[in-house]
Amino acid sequence: MLLPKKVKFRKWHTGRLNPKAMTPETRGTKLAFGSFGLKAETQSRVKSNQIESARKVISRTLTKAGKYWIRIFPDRPYTAKAAEVGMGKGKGDPQGYCFEVFPGRILFEVDGVEGSIAKEALRKAGTKLPLKTRIISRSNK
Repeated sequence: MLLPKKVKFRKWHTGRLNPKAMTPETRGTKLAFGSFGLKAETQSRVKSNQIESARKVISRTLTKAGKYWIRIFPDRPYTAKAAEVGMGKGKGDPQGYCFEVFPGRILFEVDGVEGSIAKEALRKAGTKLPLKTRIISRSNK
């Protein structure tokens, strides 16, 4: 799974957002490497194990013929309290890392295979993620 080598702070603020004031992503919105990409339609936090699950299904579908790029990296720590622990008594321990995805961000890119295989790989990867996605290509951005 993806995780940073070192972080400056063990625990971050939760940083809740107002869904009415949601702005689309401005960075990472265009295809940079591959011919096909998986674009986020909604906002969510994607955990490192979800990214790894999507990566595995893309890798398995493309076989050795295709190449893929992961355009996001989980660097935000998230915490959780143990089961059956009461309210109060501080924040929980760090459990892993996630990435805050906003609408418009390219998550994965694929190249080196024909369109039907690439679209199938990205469709399967999109089902592993906790947000709505859309498959885009160089011709229809």
